[in-house]
Amino acid sequence: MQHSARRRVLPGFGLTMGLSWLYLGLIVLLPLSGLFLKTFTLSWDQFWDTVASPRVLAAYRLSFGTALVAALVNVVFGLLVAWVLVRYRFPGKALVDALVDLPFALPTAVAGLTLTTLYSHNGWYGQYLEALGVKVAFTPLGIIVALTFIGLPFVVRTVQPVLEEIDADVEEAAATLGASPWRTFTHVLLPGVLPALLSGFTLAFARAIGEYGSVVFISGNMPMRTEIAPLLIITRLEQYDYAGATAIAGVMLAVSFALLLAANLIQRWTNRRLEARTG
Repeated sequence: MQHSARRRVLPGFGLTMGLSWLYLGLIVLLPLSGLFLKTFTLSWDQFWDTVASPRVLAAYRLSFGTALVAALVNVVFGLLVAWVLVRYRFPGKALVDALVDLPFALPTAVAGLTLTTLYSHNGWYGQYLEALGVKVAFTPLGIIVALTFIGLPFVVRTVQPVLEEIDADVEEAAATLGASPWRTFTHVLLPGVLPALLSGFTLAFARAIGEYGSVVFISGNMPMRTEIAPLLIITRLEQYDYAGATAIAGVMLAVSFALLLAANLIQRWTNRRLEARTG
């Protein structure tokens, strides 16, 4: 009787599910439906000419390529930052922890202007890098820098709670049994944090694909070289070519969804393997 009379904090499954679908429909599905309906006003030839032009294909390659590189960089250094914040105590740790979240709070346009100023040919960093033959501003490398900046918190904040749950005694036990530091990392630590790393990578990659504000300044917006796909969408909208803008956005959405779905499937497969090994 006590189990049958147990009260639930939220409404029953039917009402909760209905409200969830209503919210998702209004916030997500309805705008996406409008995007695809506007794209369907184009004929197949018009659609193909829009999304497969050399300029648009170059923008796709740049957007997805730089987003992938930035997400991979954040996986490595995001893990290191999370490791330092979890495993070590040092003066100013609270400040470093707060700085990780700075890209969340900083307007993206401000971040783009700041990075452009720092990495331009006469900037604080740029003048020394160009003396070494490394040009950052107005190149694909500058886009990677901007995307790395805005994507780092996603990896750190995803991995950090997982590292906090892994007891340091596990590492000491592995060392006592004769495991090298690299073997301890690959066989003891990495399996535990790998699902979180994949989640952080997915979030950072997804965030970087559609980034506009922090990239538009440092990229230079040179067609066929440093022009990103979101900028092409904005350009089409300013030209009142709404169907062309939604066509480019629709392709980005489809490719992004496929990549994120693949990353989520890999993450689920990894979780099942870990559960099978530990179970």
